Order: sequence, then C-alpha cells, then structure tokens
Amino acid sequence: MAHYNFKKITVVPTAKDFIDIVLSKTQRKTPTVVHKGYKISRIRNFYLRKIKYTQQNYHDKLSQVITDFPRLEDVHPFYADLMNVLYDRDHYKLALGQINTARNLIDNVAKDYVRLMKYGDSLYRCKQLKRAALGRMCTIMKRQNQSLQYLEQVRQHLSRLPSIDPNTRTLLVCGFPNVGKSSFMNKVTRADVEVQPYAFTTKSLFVGHMDYKYLRWQVVDTPGILDHTLEERNTIEMQAITALAHLRSAVLYVVDISEQCGHTLHEQLELFNNIKPLFANKPLIVVINKIDIVRPDEVSDEKKEVLNAFDGEGVTVISMSNISDEGVMTVRNEACEQLLAQRVEVKMRSKKVNDVVNRLHVAMPTPRDNKERPPFIPQAVLDRKKAMEVEGTRKKKLAVELEKEMADDYYLDLRQHWDLKSEQDREDVIPEIFLGKNVADYIDSDIMKKLEELEREEELREAAGVYDSSEEELDSEEEEIRKKAAEIREKRLFIVKRHRENKGTQNRAIIPKVALAKAEAARSKLANRHKNVDEEMDDIEGIEDDDPMSGVKTRSRSKTPVNRKRKRETSNFEPSASRSRSRPPRDQSGIQPENKMKAKKMAKVSQRKMNRLGKAGEADRMIRTKMPKHLFSGKRKSGKTTRR
Repeated sequence: MAHYNFKKITVVPTAKDFIDIVLSKTQRKTPTVVHKGYKISRIRNFYLRKIKYTQQNYHDKLSQVITDFPRLEDVHPFYADLMNVLYDRDHYKLALGQINTARNLIDNVAKDYVRLMKYGDSLYRCKQLKRAALGRMCTIMKRQNQSLQYLEQVRQHLSRLPSIDPNTRTLLVCGFPNVGKSSFMNKVTRADVEVQPYAFTTKSLFVGHMDYKYLRWQVVDTPGILDHTLEERNTIEMQAITALAHLRSAVLYVVDISEQCGHTLHEQLELFNNIKPLFANKPLIVVINKIDIVRPDEVSDEKKEVLNAFDGEGVTVISMSNISDEGVMTVRNEACEQLLAQRVEVKMRSKKVNDVVNRLHVAMPTPRDNKERPPFIPQAVLDRKKAMEVEGTRKKKLAVELEKEMADDYYLDLRQHWDLKSEQDREDVIPEIFLGKNVADYIDSDIMKKLEELEREEELREAAGVYDSSEEELDSEEEEIRKKAAEIREKRLFIVKRHRENKGTQNRAIIPKVALAKAEAARSKLANRHKNVDEEMDDIEGIEDDDPMSGVKTRSRSKTPVNRKRKRETSNFEPSASRSRSRPPRDQSGIQPENKMKAKKMAKVSQRKMNRLGKAGEADRMIRTKMPKHLFSGKRKSGKTTRR
C-alpha cells in the first residue's frame, strides 16, 4: 500500500469555475431580500453575512486544495524525487504557495470590509461595500488561474501514477531499451504492459504483482536507460534512476545477448558499470535474455569475455528467454530467494531482533528426575512485593496494560510527564517547549524594562565621566563586554528599522521582480531619449523655448526661464490645465447653458430609481411580481381549471 493516496485529491477547478461555485453558493445559502425601510443595523448584518459567507467558502475550498496535495517533506523520498522529476519541485511549491497567499489575501479583504461596513449609513452604501468586497475576492482568484490550471494538471498526472509501496518486497527490472524487460514482467505477473519492437515503448513506471511462497510481491518495470551522464538524461530515464536510488529491492539487470536492441554487449557493460553505485546493498542478478536467438556458448570469444565481466562478487548471472519461457521462473525464484535472505539478515542486525525472537516457541523439556525447579526470584524483589501488599499500595499500570484494557479507545499522551508551570500549557496548540519545559515560564516579563533602566544608568555614568579612562587601560574582558553591548544596540536598531519597513509595506501590492525590472528599463530608456532631445535642442541656435514662431516645443518644464515662469503663474488660467482648452467637460458637451440644470436633475431621478430597486449586486434577487396570481387567487371553485 502506498504512503499517499494520490487518487483522493479533489479536482481543482479553474478560476472562473471557482468564482461561479462560490458566488452561486452564497446566493443560495444566504437571504436575498432586503428593504431600505429596515433598520440600518439589520441592513449591515444582511450584507456582512454575505461577505463573511463568501470569504469562508473561499477559505475552505483553498484550504482543501492545499491540504490535499502532498507535501514533499511528508511523502517517501522515492515519491518526492519522482514528483521533482515529473513536475519540478520549485514550480510545485510555488503554485501551492500562491494559493496559500491568495487565501490569506481574501481573509484580509473580508476583515477590511467588515470593518468598513460599520460606516455604511444607507442601503446603497452597504450594498456597494459588499459588492466591492466580493469583487476584490474574485479579482484575487482570477490572478491564480495559472496556478490552479497547473495544479489540476499535476493532480491528473498524480492520479495516474502507479501505487508503489517503497517498503514491500520488490523486484526492479532495468536495462537498455528493447531488451525484454516488459515481456519478462508480463510473464511473471498479472500486468499487461505494452510490448513493441522499438525503443522506449515503456515511458513510465509500471507495477505488477505476483505470489511467491504465499507472500505478495511487486515487480516494477522501468523505462530504458541510455549510457550518458546524469545531466543529459531526460525525464523518462530519470524515473528509472529514481526507482533504483530509493526502492529497497532486488535488481534484475537485463542484457540482450543477440544485440537486437541496437546496443552491443560492450555498451551494455558500460551502462552496467555506470549505474552500479545504485545497486549497493541490493541483491543483483544479471539476466542474459534472448537465448532462443543466440546461446551464450555460441558467441565469439570477445563477447564471452564481455559476458564474463558481468560475473563479479555478489552478482548472479542467469540466462533466459521470454519466447520459449526457458529460465524465466528460475530468474524469478532466484531473485525472490536472495531478497528474502537479505531482508532476514537486515532484521537480524537491527534492534528489533528481540521482537522477532520473542515470537518463537520454546518447548519445555519433560522432567527427568522428578525434582521441582521453581523460578528464581531475587530476595529484594520478594521483599518489595511483600511491603507493597502490607501497605496496600497499588501497582501503577503500565502503558501496555492500559492499551490492552482500553483497546481502540487508548490514546498515548506524550505530554503527561512534562514539567510545566501551569497545567493549562500542556494543551497549547504550539507550546514553546524545550527539554520538556515551557520556555515562556522561564522568561522574565520585565526584562525589557530592566534593560532600559540599565541603559539609562549607563548613559548617566558615561555623562559623569566614569568611563573616561584611556583605551589602553581597558583589559580584554571589559573590552569584550563593550563590544558585545555595541552589537546588541546595533541589533536592536536593526530590528526596529525592519519592523517599521514591514509595517509600511504591509498593505502595498507585491510587484514581481520581472515587472519592476521592465518598468525600470523603460523609465531609463525614456529618460535617455528626453536627454538626447534636449541636447539636440540646445545645439540649435536662434531658437528659444516655447517660441511660437519656431514650431518646436520643449519636452521639459525645467528649462523654462524664470521670468517666463512668473508670467505664467500670474496669468489667468483654468484649474484643469491637463485637459485640452478646446474641448468642454464631458458632462457639459452638447448641452446648451440653459439646459444644464435640467440634465443634472434628470440624471439624479434616474439614479434614484435604480438605487431604490437595489439590483446592482450579483447576490441580490428581485421578484417583479409581489403576489403571483396562482399563489394568491384563493380557493379554486368547482369546474374552473383555467386559472393559469
């Protein structure tokens, strides 16, 4: 059974679907009718409920996405490296981090608008605050569209990964492409792996299961590996390397003696020597395949020397053929036996060997001389037992005895023996515990106050000239104390400065570094262009700035003479200097002066009707017919069936 069930990860919707799901749920689960005649407190609560409900929905769904996806630190190293090969560890963590950031931003938006809602003094303003809050939440989600799409692709690929148990009995088949690995797996297991007469038919890991000596075994078929450096290997080959590096298994290195795979025996030997460090502490069997085409004793002397090079210390060489089934079961049985022997040997060397020995049955011999041989109990133990019986003291139950008594209800509390100042601190969610003690219990709460008093006293001493002795008279210990005091002051100033900087940038938008770099480059380019134009204008003689006869205007206001600036300041001009003087404002264009007041009045009247209906928000629903006839027409008379 795998350490993590990737198939249970929930589907990650796109940003648009995410928004539709949350907003439709808000509309379905919260009240939808509010009138301007209600108390302002009731109107505020109506819209507060919508903001909080939407925020909670976003928070729950994003939290589920974050918790469903596995943390690379929690899964087995085999799965962690496999995910790094397939999806890139940094991209995966970055996507989850952005989702977590979006969740925090949505929570902060809800807090801000809940705070602002108490200033809403009308139905319209409360509704606009609610609309702004939901709009900002939706905008935050829209920005996470790429991360959500990436995580959905990762989820689909994770669900297709084979369920490999890294700790069970495993046979790992590896070698060059097209040497017969998948055919061997189809022979010994119930798997059905595709087999074709070309290289890299198998592009990912496949798992099959079989039974041997009433035990369950898994056989892992790996993609083919080519003989080049680790940096040059592609994603398909790195899956095989990851399996060889992390799975505790018996390794079957398959060799094609007929060389029909496209690689000579010498190349297969070089690959064997290249990846041999990955075979350390694992049973290794070299399988010479396709002997139905060429027998080992029929090859040339040069190839025989290459085959003999495979046979080294701790390496078993066996011949087989997947076509004729010759030697297939021999290879399987030998690999299983070697792996079982190695696992037994490892257990005998481990600390758990006593648990294994305790399971063995010890036969008691029959008495040969009819003498009674009672068990020997030391006198000190007997005396203590007798004293406990006399005093009536009850023996403390061990954790094992409690576990047997309580069965499934037993809970091992690791904090029961902690030495804490307050008993309530044992139940802290995240207590600051060091060596079984709460750090907060041993911290002086007035230490900062005492430090300030001590510094004030030191300043008075320095002002009085107590420390006016020359530097040469200071001994090494006092000099070291002064040096440390200066470092502490510098550290405190740095902490205060960093806190102020963080406090100032807390609510600012985080601009990506790439965007900042592009903006800086554009700004510098524009400044250089302006500088070049100004230099060219300065080189032209006989033309003054802003001369109407020259036909050229300056780009910078800083070059305008002082006397001209004063004239411009004293001259009469309208406040909206940035707008063109030839065009009237938008609210006055096309309207005669005598009709301006009439147009403003009409705009207010139309706006008032829309505000009264209160229909602007996406969570509001208006029922046009207050009393539908088929619901309020009274009891139906006999013979009348056309009321609708």
